[in-house]
Amino acid sequence: MGNLWLGLFTLLQPAVLYACPLPLLGVSADGDLEFAEVYLEKFYNYKPVTGRRRRAAEPNLFQAKLREMQHFFGLEESGNVDPQTIAAMRSARCGLSDVEKFRKTMRWTNRTLTYRISRFSSKLTAAQVRTAFRQAWKLWAQAVPLKFRRQRKSDADIVISFNSKDHEDGSPFDGEGGILAHAFFPGPGIGGDVHFDDEEAWSTTNAKGKRAISLDRLPPKTPDKCDTTLSFDAVTGLQQELIFFKDRFMWRVHPSFEQIGITLITSLWPELPAHIDAAYENTNKNTMLVFKGSQYWEVSSLKVKHGYPRNISEFGFPSTVRSIDAALYLRERRLTDFFIGGECWRFDEDAGWMMEGFPKPIAHEWPGIDSPVDAAVVHDGWYYLWKHFLSF
Repeated sequence: MGNLWLGLFTLLQPAVLYACPLPLLGVSADGDLEFAEVYLEKFYNYKPVTGRRRRAAEPNLFQAKLREMQHFFGLEESGNVDPQTIAAMRSARCGLSDVEKFRKTMRWTNRTLTYRISRFSSKLTAAQVRTAFRQAWKLWAQAVPLKFRRQRKSDADIVISFNSKDHEDGSPFDGEGGILAHAFFPGPGIGGDVHFDDEEAWSTTNAKGKRAISLDRLPPKTPDKCDTTLSFDAVTGLQQELIFFKDRFMWRVHPSFEQIGITLITSLWPELPAHIDAAYENTNKNTMLVFKGSQYWEVSSLKVKHGYPRNISEFGFPSTVRSIDAALYLRERRLTDFFIGGECWRFDEDAGWMMEGFPKPIAHEWPGIDSPVDAAVVHDGWYYLWKHFLSF
């Protein structure tokens, strides 16, 4: 449940709460490296090496922490301070670190939680704040098995307050811009509470000069499997199951179970990113390969193998190929078709290289299939290919 409270403040966006964030630590564009170091120290427990070992050890340590941050944000794990990474770092955010290690799991002991607003915003009316939270709780109740009830007593599970600067919780706010709010894991006392920086330009309308708080880092609304316009990021088999990937979620369809289960990708494979591009199962090797951008991972016995991610250039793709739309394993021929834009690339799994004469137009190899292909899978001897919410 920890992630729920770390991200709660941004879920007010559907209730049209807005803020106007400024650069997190006031660092100029020319100081990206220094900015990144301070950011990783604050939010990823990066501890620069001092003394004689600094020159030899620090680059590797810094890059490891940077990749950890990039993985958390779903970015390409390059280990480089690139524009996309800096943009993510400069976005408005929660004031607590993104990665923590705990000796035990901290969770709520009941499924009906009470909340109380102890201090309101100086920028909004009490009615506006209450309405915003009612809508936020409604969204969460649709995504997780919890109910939320307002309580006027002081012993509510979640106490919400708008505060400025040092508000006696050990995490002072930084004024307008940067850190917007922070929260605490479930527990007694301050546990479960949510604090907002009252100096932010909170508003209930998207006024000029203000922008919505970013939802990029937060759990999206759970996809509805009955949505007729639903599209998939990737589809693959895995042993006896079919797995459908969408955003940070996946559906697992097993022939022995009537219900289709949905879960977070990271609940089974913490190493895998969100928004997967493609995936396929090599049934002859009993492995699953997952692709995002120029990287891929290999899963065996429900575990991500060591040494991953690797670069897709290992398949023989030129540097001009930066991502894959879909992949389909042809078991009888021991070949894998990769769909990229309007082209089909064919990989010989036994030989370990791309077949001569490829890429070829998808229309040539797969007549009647529109491109680009979003997802593909083999199931019960049939080929299924998707474009948006259409399957072929």
